[in-house]
Amino acid sequence: MQDFIIPAIDIIDGKCVRLSQGDYNQKKVYNEHPLEVAREFEQAGIKRLHLVDLDGAKAGKVINWQVLEQIATQTSLIIDFGGGVKTFQDADVIFNSGAHLVTIGSLAVKNPTLFHEIIQKYGPGKVFLGADVKDEYIAINGWLEKTNISIIDFIQQNLDLGVQQFFCTDIAKDGMMAGPSVELYTKLLHQFPYLQLTASGGVTSIEDLKALKAIGMHSAIVGKAIYEGNITLDAISKMN
Repeated sequence: MQDFIIPAIDIIDGKCVRLSQGDYNQKKVYNEHPLEVAREFEQAGIKRLHLVDLDGAKAGKVINWQVLEQIATQTSLIIDFGGGVKTFQDADVIFNSGAHLVTIGSLAVKNPTLFHEIIQKYGPGKVFLGADVKDEYIAINGWLEKTNISIIDFIQQNLDLGVQQFFCTDIAKDGMMAGPSVELYTKLLHQFPYLQLTASGGVTSIEDLKALKAIGMHSAIVGKAIYEGNITLDAISKMN
């Protein structure tokens, strides 16, 4: 059974951090040891983890694979890992380091041929596909560049490839503790009733999570609200 709430650990310099709106200058370190955080999640009965290599996202290659390996070998969490996946080698490193899923975002837009090849090699069920959205259009390159691809077209194209798990981040909401994009998600689920869609960005409270569950979201990634104490692990374990 899939946990509804998926906690996120973002990594810079091997530490657990959070950014506001993807800004590396607005960084807050929450724990020097991500493994400690992952173990706390596991002890609370959480089964799934969203692990993001922010150094990798900036550098365009996987960097913090050792953190992934450490968490994968010392917990039983089902981990999706991403940030800087640009090549087959990156995907290999991620799976060899113990991730269950590779998280891919910009690559699917910028290099669809390679993305298709990764799907062919590992299977579409091994991909957790992320879409950063601004005004219902896909944004790439750490949100710096808005494309002319609508989120609806993006989802349809990738469903046709067999991708099953999607997460969608409304840039305006992420890290701002402003509430999730219920309106956008409702629209997407209306368009794609059987979509396994994960909410990302803006979740501030258990009420937000209840609202997402009520509209039929598959799951929700939660980061800052956990670290700031707005959502407790006890509350998460009860809801999961």
